[in-house]
Amino acid sequence: MPVCDICCEELPSEAEMRTHLLLSHMENVMACPFCSLSGVSYDELSFHISIAHIDKDCQDTKTTVADSGQENLNDWTAQRPSSTKTSNVNVKNMDKVSQASPQSPPQVNGMTSPITGTCLSQGISTSPKSSPPAVARASGAIKLVRTTPTSSNNATRERKDGRRKSKQKRLSSPLKEGCFSCPMCSLVCKDCFILQEHVELHLQDQDGAEGAGPEAGTSTEASSTSNGRSAVMDYECPMCSLSCPSSSSLQEHVELHLEYGSASATGHSSEDLTLARKLQEEEEQKWREAETRREAEDFKKLQKQFGLDNSGGYRKQMERTMERAVSRGQMVPAEFHRKKVEMLESLASGMDDGRSKTSGLVEALCRYYQKDASDCAHVWLCAETDHYSSSEGDKGWGCGYRNFQMLLSSLHRMEQYNLLPVSVPSIPRVQALIEEAWGQGADPQGASHFNHRLQGTRAWIGATEIYAVFTSLSVKARIVDFHKPTGPGDTHPRLFEWVKQYFSHSASRVARLPPKVVQTTLPPIYLQHQGHSRSIVGVEQKVNGNLCLLLFDPGCAPREMRRVLSQDTAATMVRRMRKFSGGLKHRQYQAVAVEGLLTPEEKRSRILNSRTLCAEKIP
Repeated sequence: MPVCDICCEELPSEAEMRTHLLLSHMENVMACPFCSLSGVSYDELSFHISIAHIDKDCQDTKTTVADSGQENLNDWTAQRPSSTKTSNVNVKNMDKVSQASPQSPPQVNGMTSPITGTCLSQGISTSPKSSPPAVARASGAIKLVRTTPTSSNNATRERKDGRRKSKQKRLSSPLKEGCFSCPMCSLVCKDCFILQEHVELHLQDQDGAEGAGPEAGTSTEASSTSNGRSAVMDYECPMCSLSCPSSSSLQEHVELHLEYGSASATGHSSEDLTLARKLQEEEEQKWREAETRREAEDFKKLQKQFGLDNSGGYRKQMERTMERAVSRGQMVPAEFHRKKVEMLESLASGMDDGRSKTSGLVEALCRYYQKDASDCAHVWLCAETDHYSSSEGDKGWGCGYRNFQMLLSSLHRMEQYNLLPVSVPSIPRVQALIEEAWGQGADPQGASHFNHRLQGTRAWIGATEIYAVFTSLSVKARIVDFHKPTGPGDTHPRLFEWVKQYFSHSASRVARLPPKVVQTTLPPIYLQHQGHSRSIVGVEQKVNGNLCLLLFDPGCAPREMRRVLSQDTAATMVRRMRKFSGGLKHRQYQAVAVEGLLTPEEKRSRILNSRTLCAEKIP
């Protein structure tokens, strides 16, 4: 039975052999028996085998020759793996054959081997060009071995032989009607060349699987490009650049990376989370400590600003002011001692010494408006009231106490308030009166704000303290809270309307058409805003209908207030006392108005209700 010298396939007859050679081994289709190189000429294929595969095929035998000291490589045996026939060919005979002309290959019934150029009928190789003795010139058909190998080398070569057989399977006989089926899968191709390329892909996969064995090395031979250049298929790890022999081994290697990375990431993430929490806790602790220090500093500043820092009250401030005047030469020591004695006598009596008081101002205002105020349509003034200025002992914090003294000076002139003390108390005595009101239960929240202590301090007081002390003295008062602006530009026109209604209400009951200047029997109004307080002693209505308030300011010195008493300087002082709507632009104002006396039942009720003190809000 004929055997194909190229692919070692057994065919039933010579006719089928010729058909097989024409269909499967055309002259322009030459393939390397050891790799997938194809589409090259015979000379290029011979050169490729001699360069790329001679060391691989003879590695074991060269090692044996080097160990045994035998350098003679002339005796080799040419053996076909798929045939039982062998022929001994020495190196000299092969050299003689290689000298044959490539233009006249041997003919056998008009047929020439398209790959090897051998005579098909006799099986004699007639290579057109010289090639190395260990070159196999058929696609997996010939293997060179030593004639006297050792048993271990024989076993190694047999294992290689078996692997090469499985890798170098060739196409079987074509099917009928031009259909070619793959011997490894169920694919059917219409072209033998397409099928051959498909089978070579199978062989490449087998190369990768076998390359994972101990004798395969770390890389496999991959498919070559169409220009005949062979390439080595190395599967490089994208994480560590390790070359893997196959895709399956690369996948296992990468999975190990991922497993280790996942475990490491879990451990690192847990450590990072713990560290992040620790750093956050430390940062929050530092922030809390800094916030506590800042709040303590701000609280100390507020205590100092509002006179609650235990730095002394009216007496100590007066003494320090006089001592500084002596040290600057503004006061002689004798005068210092005289004023100190007078201060101590005033404090002991509880009555104001009257040094900062100015009387007769409301009467002087009536005269001024009756003669000189031609632009005023109507003027309403309060009852006669003395002006009390801040002195050296309460400068910067005593405005609330001084306005309370102004109210009392007006109430003392009215018969219905004869229950009040005859004289105006001093600032330390006013502080004592407020503490007594707290002791009766009035305004407990305000008392807790001052720690139930005002004497000996420079604490500021406001509308609620004025209300509490009036309630304890059985005087009926109310707080009106103008808690937000009611006009453009943060102005308070509702405040001006309320003040006008307060003063004009009693006058309207006397006459329908009030005169230009009306002096009422009403006490002044205590007006408080953030940081300062003043007393409203009257209101003007201009010819155009605009309103302005007349204010007594405790910050104005007595010598300035006395200018109202003179007709020559009254106009200047009245301009300073006027406040139009654009001059009162604080966010909030509170007014305390006195409206009569309280019965004992009303007094108890107001003290009880002052536990949650509520003001009348406008609007």
